Amino acid sequence: MSERPLRAIQQIQIGTVLSTERQAEQTLEALVHAGFEGIELNGFMTRPTPMFVRALTRASGMPVGRGGRLDWPTLIRGSGLKVVGLHEDLGTIEREPDAVLARAASFETSRVVITGMHRFDYTDEAAVRDLVARLNTAGGTLAAGGVSLLYHNHNVEFRRLSSGRTAYSLIVDETDPAAVNFEFDCYWPTAAGVDALALMRDLGERVELVHITDRGTRRNGSSLTPIDTTDAVELGLGNMDIPAFIEQAKAAGSGAVILETHRNWIDGSPIRSFQTSAEVLNRHLP
Repeated sequence: MSERPLRAIQQIQIGTVLSTERQAEQTLEALVHAGFEGIELNGFMTRPTPMFVRALTRASGMPVGRGGRLDWPTLIRGSGLKVVGLHEDLGTIEREPDAVLARAASFETSRVVITGMHRFDYTDEAAVRDLVARLNTAGGTLAAGGVSLLYHNHNVEFRRLSSGRTAYSLIVDETDPAAVNFEFDCYWPTAAGVDALALMRDLGERVELVHITDRGTRRNGSSLTPIDTTDAVELGLGNMDIPAFIEQAKAAGSGAVILETHRNWIDGSPIRSFQTSAEVLNRHLP
């Protein structure tokens, strides 16, 4: 019987409350108090972040804050949280695999995650096949160093290729499970109109980590039109079957279920937001 997945959070949700060492310590302490056991770090948030990266993430609704100047290995050791994964971009892994392996070792994690490609045409089958080859090569390099490479989906992978299949299905079918597996994000396939739970079940044990976010609306009272805009919301406050995704993570033997609600927080507070979502995680991952 495998251990249950850890209750974890993505660093980007708390980036705006990590600006100083003291603030970071208080935020990590609040995470532990809420019931979190792990954290997933972003490479670019654990070292000084270039201004253009901060601007790009802020424009995407994911403000990263200024915590990259802090001593993250020491902060993590002091918090007692386990680092369940480390996000890095594919180019960095290809250019400096030894440095990426060393960073993973500094956080005592055995997983490195790629979160898709910037300025990439997921409708170009030749480009997607080239990406598969690059992932297999990079994954093989990391595997030789004892680290698993995981690919994290968003919604762009569910565009159709000229053959009619999705880019994601090609990535899944043609990556080598010995080199590449998956961090499955439940929210984005749902937003793309895909049956995310069925897809997650099809991936089976290749789902090593799970990103979980609920989807719904905060609107109360009457609406001007019959159509509401939906967005990320805290677990249990939307319309996704969060318990079913958590049960599938257990069935797959996933290492962690990772909360990421990086906008639209209750009271505008990432802390209040993760405290609310933690109640659901604690109930379904006791």
